[in-house]
Amino acid sequence: MAVHNAVKPQSYSTAAGMKRTSLWFLLIAALCLLLADLEVIRADPWMELGRIGLGLITPNFFATEALLDALLNTLAFALIGVTIANCVGFLLALLFNKPGVRQFCASIRAVHELFWALLFLQIFGLSTLTGILAIAIPYSGIFAKVYAEILEESDHRPINSLPKQQSLSAFFYARFAIAYPHFRSYCLYRLECGIRSSAILGFIGLPTLGFHLDTAFKQGNYSEAAALLYLFFIVIATLRQWMRLKLLPVYLAAGFYILPQSTLISLEHLKRFLGEDIIPSPLRQSGGDFTEQILALMDWCWQLLYLQAFEGVFNTIVLSIIALVGSGMVALLLFPLVSRHFFSRPGRGLGHALLVVFRSIPELILTFITTLILGPSMLPAILALSLHNGAIIGYLIGQHSNGLQLRADSSRGLNLYSYELLPRIYPQFLAFLLYRWEVIVRETAILGVLGIHTLGFYIDSAFEDLRFDRALFLILITAALNLSIDSLSRWLRSRIHRVNFERVNSC
Repeated sequence: MAVHNAVKPQSYSTAAGMKRTSLWFLLIAALCLLLADLEVIRADPWMELGRIGLGLITPNFFATEALLDALLNTLAFALIGVTIANCVGFLLALLFNKPGVRQFCASIRAVHELFWALLFLQIFGLSTLTGILAIAIPYSGIFAKVYAEILEESDHRPINSLPKQQSLSAFFYARFAIAYPHFRSYCLYRLECGIRSSAILGFIGLPTLGFHLDTAFKQGNYSEAAALLYLFFIVIATLRQWMRLKLLPVYLAAGFYILPQSTLISLEHLKRFLGEDIIPSPLRQSGGDFTEQILALMDWCWQLLYLQAFEGVFNTIVLSIIALVGSGMVALLLFPLVSRHFFSRPGRGLGHALLVVFRSIPELILTFITTLILGPSMLPAILALSLHNGAIIGYLIGQHSNGLQLRADSSRGLNLYSYELLPRIYPQFLAFLLYRWEVIVRETAILGVLGIHTLGFYIDSAFEDLRFDRALFLILITAALNLSIDSLSRWLRSRIHRVNFERVNSC
């Protein structure tokens, strides 16, 4: 009875917290729907959808002359960028307990790799270095955070049993060896993300699959686009088969050989970009005293905030919240496809293939495709973000449900879903969903390059107008927004899943 009384209030508070959080998000998403631009611009979207469908069933693998080169370039950028980020991120993870390192890692991962690429494009042009750095820098911050969390959550008893004067070899044998399987698993997942990031770099002109996809879709060559997508699916689906650690040196050597070797670093160009182009224009003007320059700078910042940033932030938040709730609905709908409690192995194989398709296509490419069908509005972005992130969360939740043991007399069908599994997986589902929120915000921002008025729209416009100071200012606002959403998400997760087990154990 003592144990029952100790657990019951906490259990109720935890369930009530999840319920309140879910209802609040549903209510806010419903309000955001009233404010969102959901207009279907195209007069006959079904005709365009039919043409795309015909292309999907008639892929033309010989339409693109440089198809193999584009695929190899995509893999090379991803492998080299992720490998560099893995090494740098591991070193940063060892120092992650220092506030300065944590803030640095949070700052660099808060800026999307496409925005990094747009910045480096102004310095190095369409070069190999631009693509590698665009992936390596933000991924270093991501690796540092995740690796630090893995090391913190791993078993500390082996390392604590050693003398206080611990050597480097003691760390690798007593801590690294325990955490290594988790490192390896996450590295493979991050490589999958790196391949997607490498593909979308083609939308700014780098020679990856995204460049040819952009060209094929804009020209209406849907059979060619289908062939590119199918190759992309195959690469992602077979990643764990062809990616072997012992082959990594061979892959890296081949990657450096394949990628263009035309990177020319102009120190004069770099000096002008850092010392002039990204400096706010009021500070570049000669004449006037310090007070006048500060007032002019404040007016410059206010004009950018009032005319661009406020609308961009508002639209980014509105779109991300709708997409977050949409992702949750898609995940709850799709997770039974990969759960052993609903389907046999052949059925789960088909379900897994469907989820691989949705989670393999980067949100930018999926939004680009749906925009061709529905026209430029928030609706294509909502569909793309919901399908992609919902497939990722649905797969994770489905795998989580496979570890649950049910009674022999448990319900079947809808009752099994509603009363047996959903209450048990819901805490993990909500944690995954809140964890993806910051990712959805990052992706929402870059969708502006497709004409949706999120922050990315104004950043892309500033780059096109060669106003790099404005672009950097808006990128910093994007980073601040991502950091704020990440902090809010972590706070919500801690509030929902704070269960006091000490009282239970003491009884």
